[in-house]
Amino acid sequence: MANPSVDAGSAQVAANLAMPLSDTSMTERPIREGDGLQGHTTAPGGAEHVADPTGWGLNSTGWVAVAALIVLAIMLWKKVPGLIGGMLDSRIAAIRAQLDEAAKLRAEAEALRAEYETRAKTAQAEAEQMREHARQEAHHIVVKAKEDAEALMERRAKMAEDKIAAAERAAIAEVRARAAEAAAKAAGLLIAEHLGADADRALVDRSISGLGRPN
Repeated sequence: MANPSVDAGSAQVAANLAMPLSDTSMTERPIREGDGLQGHTTAPGGAEHVADPTGWGLNSTGWVAVAALIVLAIMLWKKVPGLIGGMLDSRIAAIRAQLDEAAKLRAEAEALRAEYETRAKTAQAEAEQMREHARQEAHHIVVKAKEDAEALMERRAKMAEDKIAAAERAAIAEVRARAAEAAAKAAGLLIAEHLGADADRALVDRSISGLGRPN
């Protein structure tokens, strides 16, 4: 349905354009009541400026702004809360995932630290045991070496004593043998000097006669 005010304004604009322009005068026609939503003024040079249609006190620019605000409000009402909620949920989920990951990493770090502390304590205890065992082994080795040295010295001393005793016995035997030999030679010489051939014959005869008699 056509707007009567708009049609009247268009007719007035056409009439104004049909009027001859004067170089020496400028005509100004005020806006009258009853012209509807149209108003016009004469611009410099004789051209008329046509006012924009208005409604409820707003021109076309105002209505465009109102429409944009309405569309924006609808978008905000329909989508933005959901988008904001989704963004917040995503952000919360990301933060929660980061917190969970941080808690997991912290738990793993605590577990690794506890494991390392346990290993360090175990290694320290094992090292202490090894040191104690080494000290005991060294003590046993020293004691055994000392005992072996003493036993070896005793064996060598006994062997030396046995050799000395054997040498003494051999020397004594040799001395005795030489003494007996010397005594026998001396006795033979004495007998040869004091006894003659007749005495030797008589001694032999007595010995033979003694052998022939029964005991």
